Order: sequence, then C-alpha cells, then structure tokens
Amino acid sequence: MNGKTFLSVVLIAVGGLIALKFIGLTLGAIIGFLFPFILMGLGVVGIKNDKKLIGGILFGIGLVVLLGKLSGLIFFLLAVGMVIWGISMLRRDKRVY
Repeated sequence: MNGKTFLSVVLIAVGGLIALKFIGLTLGAIIGFLFPFILMGLGVVGIKNDKKLIGGILFGIGLVVLLGKLSGLIFFLLAVGMVIWGISMLRRDKRVY
C-alpha cells in the first residue's frame, strides 16, 4: 500500500467515526478494548525489528491495560472457582476407614 492509499483509508476511517458520533453511535467501548491489543501488537513488531526496549515497554503497557479491562471477568471466574471448590469439599466422603 503506498502513502496516498494509506492516507485515504485513514481519512475515511476517521471521518466515518466522526460521522457515527454525530448520529449517536460511538465505538468507544470497542476501541477501548482493542487498544491494549494494538499496543501489544506494536510491541511485538518493535521487538522483531530489534527495538527491544520500546517494544517491551509497549507490550508491557498493553498487557497491564488489558489485565485492567479484564479484571472483572478474572474475579468472576475466581469466585465461581471458589464456589465449586467449596461445594466439592462439602461433598467429599467423610467416612473413616
């Protein structure tokens, strides 16, 4: 893709996002969720291109932001696991041989 094609695609995307905002549709939640993946992807590209420091920093920031966004899901799964573990402990056979 040459420079003019890339610039035209970027202008179309930005213009489309601005137009969607005017009619009340926002992609903030989607972009907010994709942003950590974009940072991590840029970090991987930086690491592959021998820019290990900046690539590692970008990957680390993306990972921390992603963990922050997924913290609710992580704690929910932890709570479900604790409930299942507790039920399995109650159901254990209590016979003494």
